[in-house]
Amino acid sequence: MTERTALSHSHLLAQEEGTVRKEWGGKTPICLVFPNTYHVGMSNLGFQLLYGILNALPDVVCERAFLPEKGGYEKSRRQLRSLESNKPLSEFQIIAFSIPFENDFLNCLSILEMARIPLRSEARDQRSPLVVAGGAAVTLNPEPLTPFVDLFFIGEGEESFLDFLMVFQDAGEKNKEGCLKEAAGIEGIYCPALYEASYDERGLLVEFAPLSNTAPARVKRRWVKDPTLTPSTTTILTPQTEFKEMFLMELNRGCPHRCRFCATRTIYRPFRNRKIKTLINEADQGLQRAKRIGLVGSALGDHPGFNALCAHIVGNGGLISIASIRADSITPERAQLLAASNHRTVTMAPEAGTERLRAVAAKGLKDEEIFYAAETLAAHGIINLKLYFIIGLPTETPGDIEGFCTLTKRIKHHMGKGGRSIGEVTLSITPFVPKAWTPFQWQPFEAIKTLKKKIRTIKKGVGKIPRARLIHDLPKWGYVQTLLAMGDRRVGDILLRVHEANGDWGAALKSSYINPDFWVYREKGEQETFSWDFIDHGITKGDLWEEYKEAVG
Repeated sequence: MTERTALSHSHLLAQEEGTVRKEWGGKTPICLVFPNTYHVGMSNLGFQLLYGILNALPDVVCERAFLPEKGGYEKSRRQLRSLESNKPLSEFQIIAFSIPFENDFLNCLSILEMARIPLRSEARDQRSPLVVAGGAAVTLNPEPLTPFVDLFFIGEGEESFLDFLMVFQDAGEKNKEGCLKEAAGIEGIYCPALYEASYDERGLLVEFAPLSNTAPARVKRRWVKDPTLTPSTTTILTPQTEFKEMFLMELNRGCPHRCRFCATRTIYRPFRNRKIKTLINEADQGLQRAKRIGLVGSALGDHPGFNALCAHIVGNGGLISIASIRADSITPERAQLLAASNHRTVTMAPEAGTERLRAVAAKGLKDEEIFYAAETLAAHGIINLKLYFIIGLPTETPGDIEGFCTLTKRIKHHMGKGGRSIGEVTLSITPFVPKAWTPFQWQPFEAIKTLKKKIRTIKKGVGKIPRARLIHDLPKWGYVQTLLAMGDRRVGDILLRVHEANGDWGAALKSSYINPDFWVYREKGEQETFSWDFIDHGITKGDLWEEYKEAVG
């Protein structure tokens, strides 16, 4: 991310519309923390939803805090404070982290240190805030953060957070131990101090057992049965986000597709569409606050009311915005609606350059479907494409690598049919990172040297294609993400070491007494116990294994 100029709290607040300010008297003060900058955090709809839900409670005051912009904290060295009231985080009763990405785990430690709150849970006393965390990353595998977090919300937290608050308020802020023991009995809540892990001489996890009769052997993931009943729109509008003054609204949760590399299929199952009547009402409210409506969901095109909603927004003088859409859901009507909303670029995710590898990943996209989408979009004046690809997927061959460039050439050919002028095609490439609770959780991360070689090959090929360009993530960060996604609670010691090295992963990993390759490069066996096996997502490990073997042969 590019470095941005640090803005003061007062400057940020002055630009916001929808900020909630409450007096503290007689209320439970909660600081909702996004472990990245304000710009990133306020672009996250889930973070905004929880802020609105908590502040709707009359006996709660919820404020926000973020990772300071680079250089901002170092200059002042002031204790980290909340945005709304400028109070030190240490004065709140609850610090609640919202963590969608593993790469932000390290920022959680930085924020606790800036707040002058002891990093390790065991070092905090009754005067310290209770530190809790939720979000997609910890729903998959919270273990690397267990030395630092008192309680995790597993799954969708709208309901479980409210249940936890009742227990917390009844127990009182001075009875944290009793609060945690009682909270452990709530569906969707995991208290790591109430569990013990043991390992064999090879370092493999052999047992993960509860230490209290209030802690279940398996923690059941919580999910909202009808997301239509929960507010799912922007709470605060601000120009200081990725979606400048755009009103965001959630169309659906989960995904009906079964891509084997993607965890959305598990943690947000089952696929749920929000009711069209509610969406139209929310869109009307949004149009009173902003002209552009951002539609959020993993499978926008699979909502049966997608066209009607878009037409309603455009017909009422608004504009629609989407982050991406599946190629096989592009139709002339949808292309026309996007064009009418001034879209000149659309993002799609072929994921692989060949149909063979897409079949291995269960992406379910044919080349002809991609070509039809590109041609249809171009015919309606959408002349730029951004294509998401993954390298290092299981069974990938040199032919699959060559397929990135071949597919791009053919896409451009279809876009330019009939002599149409076409714009730029951008390939965005990310290394494959194995994720817990997917069929590819047994697959190791590919060697960094191999990934770099593949990127060089693709870059050379793309360089020969007119008006095509390549952007890519660095393989070393894929390695780090795999370590955090696959690691157990021992990886918490590595996190602490990196934090003490001021974020220098290379130096910290070299000096670590634990070999990180154990989690990153090692292929796992069918019967291996994973650190996340204690979570109940309503699917069986055996079914995932069968799917993995079907994919890799």
